[in-house]
Amino acid sequence: MAKRAAAEKRPRRERGSLNPEDILDGAFELAEQVSLDNLSMPMLGKHLDVGVTSIYWYFRKKDDLLNAMTDRALHQYATFVTPFVEAADWQESLRTHARTMRETFLGNPILCDLILIRSALSPEAAQLGARMTEQVIASLVEAGLSLEEAVDTYSAVELHVHGTVVLQRLYDKNNESEAGASAYYEHLTISADTTPLLAEAQSKGLRSGAPDDHNFEYGLDCILERAHRLIESGPGTKAKASARKTPAKAAAKKTAAKKAPAASSRRPAKAAASK
Repeated sequence: MAKRAAAEKRPRRERGSLNPEDILDGAFELAEQVSLDNLSMPMLGKHLDVGVTSIYWYFRKKDDLLNAMTDRALHQYATFVTPFVEAADWQESLRTHARTMRETFLGNPILCDLILIRSALSPEAAQLGARMTEQVIASLVEAGLSLEEAVDTYSAVELHVHGTVVLQRLYDKNNESEAGASAYYEHLTISADTTPLLAEAQSKGLRSGAPDDHNFEYGLDCILERAHRLIESGPGTKAKASARKTPAKAAAKKTAAKKAPAASSRRPAKAAASK
């Protein structure tokens, strides 16, 4: 009711004062009230207190409006998900990066629907997304991963974040629907007699397949641990170990070189004695 009252108090707009940014502002406001799926151009015109033809002058159809909303959402998202990954502290900074991505999407359903579920980007927005990913990959390569390992690692992190967020979002949307549908893991028949291990896990708050905090953190730990092992066993680590051994090897070669002339000088004397 408070949101409806706020919408009714919007001052009537003067003729010719409407612009694309105002329309986008209103579209985001309205989407938060009625959801992105239920947003319509006539409804938006009423929300902005303008004729719907004024909106069609800038956005010829709803898809055009949603595309513009997605572009703006991605720019907002790029601001929210900083700080990026730092090579010197790649493990913790990547963990923070993943958590921030997840919290940002979970805290803003419209952002999630536009970027993860709809995800229609303009060339400019797509380039922005590519630059964001490039920065993370560069930091992981600098930290010691090969290019292939860095791409695999960040792809795993993104898929893990996006997958858990989308599952949670779909769960929430189903709960909000008239059908009131829920997730499959809530309907598993678990009992101490037939599934004792699952029953014990459930008593500890563990839910297999649920996109909750515990499962998210466990999956993230697995990805980061795998990347850590790759860095520890990678060519960069071997090169450092080899560099540490080089001074000792050089000293051994110098000692051998000093002994070599003395040994060769004794050979003629032995040869003369034998003659």
